[in-house]
Amino acid sequence: MNWNNTVLVVGSAGRIGQAVVAELQRRTIPVRGFDLVKTPGLDDCVVGDITQGEDLKRAATGIGTLIHLAATPDDDDFPTKLLPNNIVGVYQVMEAARLGGVRRLILASSGQVNWWQRTAGKLPVRVEDPPSPRYWYAATKMFLEAIGRGYAESHGIGVIVVRLGWCPRTPEQAQEIASSEWAQDVYLSPGDAGRFFACAAETRTDIRFAIVYASSNPIHRVHFDLEPARNLVGFVPQETWPQGSERVEALKR
Repeated sequence: MNWNNTVLVVGSAGRIGQAVVAELQRRTIPVRGFDLVKTPGLDDCVVGDITQGEDLKRAATGIGTLIHLAATPDDDDFPTKLLPNNIVGVYQVMEAARLGGVRRLILASSGQVNWWQRTAGKLPVRVEDPPSPRYWYAATKMFLEAIGRGYAESHGIGVIVVRLGWCPRTPEQAQEIASSEWAQDVYLSPGDAGRFFACAAETRTDIRFAIVYASSNPIHRVHFDLEPARNLVGFVPQETWPQGSERVEALKR
């Protein structure tokens, strides 16, 4: 396995990806990007498609940690969008990591995998609670989580799965959050997203496989149990809605 500190961010040009790259750079952690387009402010960047294994193998060469963010980000047409990007893409990312000797994978899942428990008011949602995926998008994230465990046990790669809160992609989504108390409580600011992934990349804890939640600080009610993220990787959110929401326009594709 590779023991250098270089971090590959797959999906580096997206709203969360740019925040992660910026935070890694702020901490002087070597970072390489991978996306369909060049990542702003990042010289070491591979332009490619997550459905193409050769693109990812090229990007994963010499990488110690891989952060996987790229996906169709919500419910969409399954055969043409979710299947290639969220299923085939996951396969290609995992295989590139294995073949490249990556020692740690940090995989972005979603709070939507416990959607029906949360909407039923059984809060806070804990990592040990049984999943209740919202629909097809959340089901693809359950696939991601399951194969993450498989790679950890079968290949000895340390895997951290993070179920993310709602980091808005557009001004319209930010307006939705502004009008909803529950959405404000599951809000994840770009800054806190960057801090979480940097903490997960930096932690020296020997983690074989773990699932954690990450969001910013809630205003009204705690929806996600954030203690595992604090205990395992040292992540403590620093922002609360609407802090960071002004960065949405700059971080969207």
